[in-house]
Amino acid sequence: MGIPGRKVVARGRGTLAHVPSMNDLVRQHTALSDTDLEWLHMLVSEWQLLSDLSFADLVLWVPTLDGTRYVSVAQMRPNTGPTSYQDDMVGHLVPRGRRPLLDAALDEGRIVREGDPEWREEVPVRVESIPVRREGRVLGVIARNTNLLTVRTPSRLELTYLQSASDLAQMIAAGAFPFPGQQVDMDASPRVGDGLIRLDADGVVTYASPNALSAYHRLGLASDLVGQHLGTITADLAPSRGPVDEALVKLASGWAPRETEVEGNGGVIQLRAIPLKPKGTRIGSLVLCRDVTELRRRERELITKDATIREIHHRVKNNLQTVAALLRLQARRMDSDQGREALNEAVRRVGSIAIVHETLSQNLDERVEFDDIADRVIAMVAEISPGKVDCRRLGRFGILDAEVATPLSMVLTEILQNALEHAFAPGERGTVEVSAARSGTRRDDTRLLITIVDDGRGLPEGFDPQRAGNLGLQIVRTLVVGELGGTFDMVAGESGGTKVVLDVPASPLK
Repeated sequence: MGIPGRKVVARGRGTLAHVPSMNDLVRQHTALSDTDLEWLHMLVSEWQLLSDLSFADLVLWVPTLDGTRYVSVAQMRPNTGPTSYQDDMVGHLVPRGRRPLLDAALDEGRIVREGDPEWREEVPVRVESIPVRREGRVLGVIARNTNLLTVRTPSRLELTYLQSASDLAQMIAAGAFPFPGQQVDMDASPRVGDGLIRLDADGVVTYASPNALSAYHRLGLASDLVGQHLGTITADLAPSRGPVDEALVKLASGWAPRETEVEGNGGVIQLRAIPLKPKGTRIGSLVLCRDVTELRRRERELITKDATIREIHHRVKNNLQTVAALLRLQARRMDSDQGREALNEAVRRVGSIAIVHETLSQNLDERVEFDDIADRVIAMVAEISPGKVDCRRLGRFGILDAEVATPLSMVLTEILQNALEHAFAPGERGTVEVSAARSGTRRDDTRLLITIVDDGRGLPEGFDPQRAGNLGLQIVRTLVVGELGGTFDMVAGESGGTKVVLDVPASPLK
């Protein structure tokens, strides 16, 4: 797992403190190997489950290299109850002997619950120690700290939570949890509060939280879950049959650590099965469930919207190509050379817009990689004088919004077309270079500087690009200044030829 070397957090006004990550702390203070560290990462990625079931804070302590102290390398607070620690414990060092429960759990490899509650800022806290075992070795100890200030007679839900937490703690102490090879995305997986179902060894429901029952009612269940075989009833509610049905029965019965989604009756629920083997033998399972009906509905709407937008761009591109074909056909029938060339210029203008829409039709958002578009525009315009003038691009335009890409493609078409038509005599060889660069800071590269340089005959005497009546230059001025909010200039090149400079915002005007 790639974990940054250090995390940066705010501490006080105008100051930043570097908080060491678990990687830093383990490698600096302990003798644990990389595979041991990977096991701890797997545990930490899962232990929100233990914290929520226990209504307790968790702090992971690992013995230092010389064995005289413990270093806290990770911490988790519960979503289901009050915290026992107001401060961040990560990075704290504690001498051996200061906390006897840590010593006993590490040395004896067992869960230690002895001792009276500790008092922290007038809050009684029950402390327990759970050894973290991997392949027969104890890597560290989890201190489970429960705030007792709000203790009351537990409900059936709380009793189920606590019993499940006890089973998971025993699995951690035995090295049976987390499950090797099972990578869980905790941001996307169901949590304890989303819905919890407890199964016995046969897959029969012994307890279902109110949220879990509501989720199954969304699938069409009309009765209670308790006493039902969860795998069978889940498969009955889902419209699938055959091998998929059998796999669903097995998963919902909690035989293996798996995740799936079940859809039926217009509802969608997400299931995660966690087999419970506190003493090596499966005694039952936990099934976490979450109603994701509205989430999936919104995702489908977004997918449909994206597909519709792409289809619109595709149709616009096709229509523009049809227009270009009609103009090209008309140009072939023109007797006037001037009229024919005017229509060919219009074909290239329409073609530059079609290229942008073709690119947009292949993307999921309204942003495009403009370097590909620029290369295609350059190739399209270079057909005016094939094999005589070399057109090439230097630098990168980068990713641009469609509102910038469309007018910019037309601007690039007009300037290149103007250079190839007016900078070189028929049959003359030359070069046109298009350079692009972002300006601004690394986080704020908001402007795009574009330079088009040719080594042709140069500008006529007294030429003013801001007042020239050429249609192409009028289009450039209108698009650059009026639509893009940038600047445009055309000057003599340093070593002959012409240099066009564009400075435009890289993001659309608000």
